[in-house]
Amino acid sequence: MGPTPDAQDQPSDDLGAYVGLDADDAGNRARRRGWTTVRSVPPGAIITMEYVVGRINFEVAHGRVVRCWRG
Repeated sequence: MGPTPDAQDQPSDDLGAYVGLDADDAGNRARRRGWTTVRSVPPGAIITMEYVVGRINFEVAHGRVVRCWRG
């Protein structure tokens, strides 16, 4: 198993602030704040759950972010 992810390796950001934003605006904001990978998925999508340092995930419904999480 690899090293444990360190919060210091990621942007300091209020993830709740992305909820409700237009998905494109949220992605642009995340990149400006230093996230190296932005992943958008529809509700209920089957996705891999491996933790990737520097990645922010958006669950997007009707063009808006409804959920956000790290890794």
